[in-house]
Amino acid sequence: MLQNNFWFPIKLSLEVASISIVIVFFFGILVGRLFSRIQFRGKLFLETIFLLPIVLPPTVIGFLLIFLFGRNSPIGSFLEWIFHQTIMFSPLAAIMASSIVAFPLMYQTVKVGFQSVDRDIEDAARVDGANEKNVFLHITLPLTFKSILTGVILSFARALGEFGATFMFAGNIPGRTQTAPLAIYVAMESGDMNLAWLLVISMVIISLLMLFFTSFLNRQNEKP
Repeated sequence: MLQNNFWFPIKLSLEVASISIVIVFFFGILVGRLFSRIQFRGKLFLETIFLLPIVLPPTVIGFLLIFLFGRNSPIGSFLEWIFHQTIMFSPLAAIMASSIVAFPLMYQTVKVGFQSVDRDIEDAARVDGANEKNVFLHITLPLTFKSILTGVILSFARALGEFGATFMFAGNIPGRTQTAPLAIYVAMESGDMNLAWLLVISMVIISLLMLFFTSFLNRQNEKP
């Protein structure tokens, strides 16, 4: 019983947040790099769409996900035909919800980091014979390390604490889609304060460890 009520939500939250951070890390760096260097018509509109999950209520995001990927939508029906099951009320739905709400934090943070890189340094590397891949891997990425690290921590924390969109799109199914924030809510509603405190303390410890790890990496990076 304890495994289902306590360990499973913690484990699922960490798994969902970890998979989400891999997704937003890749796309955040890719899109952040692209949008930090180029100008085109419609860029402002696209950036507004990217950042919209920051200001939208999570329940609105959940509603839109249901509208786009629910069983009655063309996309949802197509995916259900391929995978023989609906995306809604599944761990994948929780990953999608967490990734969408976490992406803006990663994107905006790394974009600012890329914009702060001195282009003269990159140009000097090109003059010395480095190709674009080597410039990006050995010059640009190291110079934006702090921004990337900050984006990863903020995005992971946002994905770990996601509630509203996950509740609507993935549901609150014990042993399947119930993450730690949802389990805390249920424990409070049912009056199980011992379980609620266990979950809260666990989330606080995880958050403290993330902050400690971030500070450690920053100090290591500052050493000459």
